[in-house]
Amino acid sequence: MKKTNLICGLIAILSVFLSQAQRKELKGQLIADGDVEGIHILNKTALKYAISNEDGSFLIIAKASDTLFISGLKYQSKEVIVTQPMEILGNFSVLLIEKINELDEVIVGKILTGSLESDLENSDAKTEINFYDLGIPGNTNLPLTQNERKLFDADGGPDILSISGGPFGGGVGVNFHKLLNKISGRTKKLQEIVELDDRDKCINRLRIDYEFTIFEKDTLALNLRNEYFLFCQEDDSFLELCKEKNDIKLLEYLKQKLKAYRENRKIKDKN
Repeated sequence: MKKTNLICGLIAILSVFLSQAQRKELKGQLIADGDVEGIHILNKTALKYAISNEDGSFLIIAKASDTLFISGLKYQSKEVIVTQPMEILGNFSVLLIEKINELDEVIVGKILTGSLESDLENSDAKTEINFYDLGIPGNTNLPLTQNERKLFDADGGPDILSISGGPFGGGVGVNFHKLLNKISGRTKKLQEIVELDDRDKCINRLRIDYEFTIFEKDTLALNLRNEYFLFCQEDDSFLELCKEKNDIKLLEYLKQKLKAYRENRKIKDKN
């Protein structure tokens, strides 16, 4: 009995090994007008996945007849069946189509004729028109930086698990793009990069606005000031202070950190 179980186990292991051995690493290339970094490619057949590089290239374990699922927040999801020629050549390309949110045509106010004199007489506009006056979703904040856009693409969209109800029972949806970014550590890495960008942005502004004030009566050597400002921005509380946008608090913080920095220098000099 034990011998039979052992043989069955060996056969099962061998069959898995052979099925994986038939697959090989294929080189893919994503093509799109926009950013193609961080797009997820999931081999639904073999449960293998990859993430595209900055130029849109990626490597995925696959074979002919495998189904690849490609997803990115900016692009329409796409399924690609690996063909025999793709497997033989060892490379293939995929064209991505950007998601487009179309708006219905909106006519605001009176129809203008093109005549400046006539249009001014007929116009009853008194205030500046903004996104919300037109009923169009808009953002009055500053545009996202490149790293913030990457983070939004990696961690945006629906929750990883979503439950929907209906007359015939509920269903569970999975946001694979968001899930795979979490598993691979890409989301955490991008969060750290964005945080570092925010720290740099804040300390650079403070340096421009207050460096002269801080060092007006202080004799800290010029070559040590960079180290001092780096010392300031590495503090855990620094980013929270920046978010408060209270320059009085921030200026006081910089002065306190200067005292702490000088004490650290004294200890280093003694050692």
